[in-house]
Amino acid sequence: MKILFLGDIVGPSGCIVVKKYLKKIVEENKINFVIANGENAAHNGVGITKDVLDNLIKFGVNVLTTGNHVWDHKETLKLVEDDNRLLRPFNLIGISPGKGFEIYQTSKNLKIGVLNLMGNVFMRKSEDVFKTAENFQKKYQLKKDYDFLVVDLHCETTSEKMAMGHLFDSKATLVTGTHTHIPTNDARVLKGGTAYITDSGMCGDYDSVIGMNKENSLKRFFKQDSEKHYPSLGDGSLSGVMVDCDETTGLAKNINSIIVGGVLNNSK
Repeated sequence: MKILFLGDIVGPSGCIVVKKYLKKIVEENKINFVIANGENAAHNGVGITKDVLDNLIKFGVNVLTTGNHVWDHKETLKLVEDDNRLLRPFNLIGISPGKGFEIYQTSKNLKIGVLNLMGNVFMRKSEDVFKTAENFQKKYQLKKDYDFLVVDLHCETTSEKMAMGHLFDSKATLVTGTHTHIPTNDARVLKGGTAYITDSGMCGDYDSVIGMNKENSLKRFFKQDSEKHYPSLGDGSLSGVMVDCDETTGLAKNINSIIVGGVLNNSK
C-alpha cells in the first residue's frame, strides 16, 4: 500500500503542476491513495472553490485537507457539507460545517483515516490541538477503526509539528506538517513506526515568496504601495512525500520526499 501526500497547492501554478505530473507519478510508483492540502488552491491563492476542487479530483487527488484559509471563499461553507472529499480543520472553534476527519475506502479496499488539524501558535484561533489529538486517540485506533491514518497538521511552528509527530508515533501511518510552503529535509520513520516530515512543501511556483508574487511581496515588506497578495504564475514544482505502508500493522515501512518540476526539480 502506497500513499502520496502533496503539500499546499498554491494558485494556478500549483494546480497546473498537479495536472502535469500527478497521474504519471501515481502510475510509475503504484500509488494507491493521494491526499493534498488545497487551502491555497483557488485562483487568487487563498481558499478553495468548487471548480478547483473538481479539477484536482479529476487530476487524481482523492482527498483535500485545508487550514486557516478554509473559509476565504463563502462557497466553501456549503462545499464541505456537500463533498466529504474536502476536509476542514478538526479543531475549529464552535460548530463548523463539514468534517475534520473522515474514513475513506482505498483502491485496495482498505480503510484510510484522514485527520486535518490546525496548530495554535500564530494561527487563527482554534481549540487546543494537543488536547484534541489526545481525545481523538482515545476514540479511534489504528487497525481497529481504519487500516491507515494520515494526519495533516497545518501550523506555523516546527515545534508543534514535531511534538505532534511524537504524539502520534505508533498510532498513525503518516504525520505531515503543512502551511509554511517550504519542504523540509527531515522525512523519516519515527521509532514507533510512523512516517514523519515537518513540512511537505508546496505545489506551486518557488520563484516567489511562499507562492506569492515576489515583487509585490517585497513592496509589502518595505511598506511601499502594493497590491493584495496574489499568486506567482511561473513554472510550478510538485512537492510532497510518498509512504510505503505495512498492510499488517498500518505503520510505515519508509518515506521519501518527492519534488518534480520548476526550480526545485531535484528528485523524482
